[in-house]
Amino acid sequence: MSKEMKRILVTGACGQIGSELTPALRARYGNENVVASDIAEPPPVLREAGPFEFVDVTQRERIEEVVDRYKIDTIFHMAAILSATGEKDPQLAWRVNIGGLYNVLEVARERGLVRVFCPSSIAVFGPETPKENTPQETVLRPTTMYGITKVTGELLGNYYFHRFGLDVRGLRYPGIISAETMPGGGTTDYAVEIFYEALRHGRYTCFVREDTVLPMMYMPDCIRATIMLMEADLSRLTYHADYNLSGLSFSAGELVAEIKKHIPDFVCEFKPDFRQQIADSWPRTIDDTPAREDWGWAPKYDLAAMVEDMLAKLREKGV
Repeated sequence: MSKEMKRILVTGACGQIGSELTPALRARYGNENVVASDIAEPPPVLREAGPFEFVDVTQRERIEEVVDRYKIDTIFHMAAILSATGEKDPQLAWRVNIGGLYNVLEVARERGLVRVFCPSSIAVFGPETPKENTPQETVLRPTTMYGITKVTGELLGNYYFHRFGLDVRGLRYPGIISAETMPGGGTTDYAVEIFYEALRHGRYTCFVREDTVLPMMYMPDCIRATIMLMEADLSRLTYHADYNLSGLSFSAGELVAEIKKHIPDFVCEFKPDFRQQIADSWPRTIDDTPAREDWGWAPKYDLAAMVEDMLAKLREKGV
């Protein structure tokens, strides 16, 4: 049986996923039992609903201070430099993604924490990886610093599980689409930006080709999958820091066509930039059979449902 999570720290809580994961965890475990942390100034919803601490994950002593002060037993380590930003500053990506993860794992090991969540990404895959139905176990030879850090992170997480008995879990996230937060420098950012531009200006210039297909996931499914994995009984897990995760796959052109069903006059141009090369190195569809069999994963949103919900939520916000 897995031990229960009671006192949670979320690093990178102001990021795209962290900013929605934190409120979901607070709703489930209690506001005071979930400490949000980041190097960025938090929005009021994070600061006012529960504890917030400024934490730079490259500073191990600061992580130790917060873990000790709040008697943390679980860390959701969401702080990271993403793919496109990582290519502009690969040294920073290594310091944050690897140095920060190592600090978290060491603090967790030394203090005997119950569990650590370390997200991975489809960026672990590379040009030699099968593009269709990418299997759980396959070639991991990424061409970006972000992907390299994520492969290293998976290996580290699995090492800490097998060597030290630290319960480290992780998901290979696809591109995440959110109605609440803007993306943070990833190659799949177009799939969020396009909604804002469609509503505000009726036009968008897309930085990948029209026929570019990538694995994606709507944020509500992402949050649900993350909590499901972390609450799953350890005895059921056949993998630990590296579960494949699938939501939906579509081309940039298919997304445009679906948006045009709601905004008929929307116009999209396609002008690929440096991110196209990154996208071309990633899979088109993902086989997540182990996640479905081990802990019951199944996405709820398809393309049509996601587009309808995204547009409705953004309109409610006055976009």
